[in-house]
Amino acid sequence: MGNTRPLPKQSAQPGQPGPPGRRPRPGRGRRYVRRAAIALATLIVVLALAAGALWVATPSASEATQLAQAQAEQHGIPYPGPSVPENFARPLIATEDHRFNSEPGVDLLAVARVAAAKVTGGGDQGGATIAQQLAKMLYTPTQNGFDAEVKQVVLAVKLNLAYSKQQILDLYAEVAYYGHGYYGLQAASCGYFGHPAKDLTVVQGAMLAGVVNAPSVDDPINDPGNARTRLEHVIARMAAVGYLTKAQGQQALGANLGLTPGASSRC
Repeated sequence: MGNTRPLPKQSAQPGQPGPPGRRPRPGRGRRYVRRAAIALATLIVVLALAAGALWVATPSASEATQLAQAQAEQHGIPYPGPSVPENFARPLIATEDHRFNSEPGVDLLAVARVAAAKVTGGGDQGGATIAQQLAKMLYTPTQNGFDAEVKQVVLAVKLNLAYSKQQILDLYAEVAYYGHGYYGLQAASCGYFGHPAKDLTVVQGAMLAGVVNAPSVDDPINDPGNARTRLEHVIARMAAVGYLTKAQGQQALGANLGLTPGASSRC
């Protein structure tokens, strides 16, 4: 029997399959990406199902006008009130919700910030839009906590789909509390200044827009110092979003506020 030498291993040529054997396992990085993608898809499905359930479980947006009318009657004011004038709408939007005219009822960036704060245990991040605030005033006025906030988000989207931006502002102005016992923009304008809301000056509208944030603290009659600080903040926000120049803001702050407590009988 002659000497036999082992045949040399042939390497695969470019474009040709290699010898049969085990396929290389995908790297850890690929497995992590795949698992992350599956987890993300699962989370999206769960959130979509939860959102759908909340959409069905929360009241209809068509109830908003009925609820606003009921609150107006409770507070002894006419319903519906006059349409919101620009000198109130602008400071309110600048201070409470500067993306109001373009957002879908909720500020997605603010929602993400609040959600992150909930997870990490951070403090209250704020961020409730005008539509969310309206949902709270109409549908959940006595409810607090995370469950109520989730409902307000869903209801805000419903309100945004059912009503125009002007209608949302009108509903908001009608049910908001402005301190000193005044509910509704018309009653507040008459009570503080002795004239209807359509005649509000820039500084008067800014003061009322500032008061709704904390009416018991920023009441211009009982707490003029706090009210002034809040007014300055509102004017600064109006300048920041382009509703006023800095010069116009300074001019507004220098104008006479025209407070005439108890003058509502002349309105």
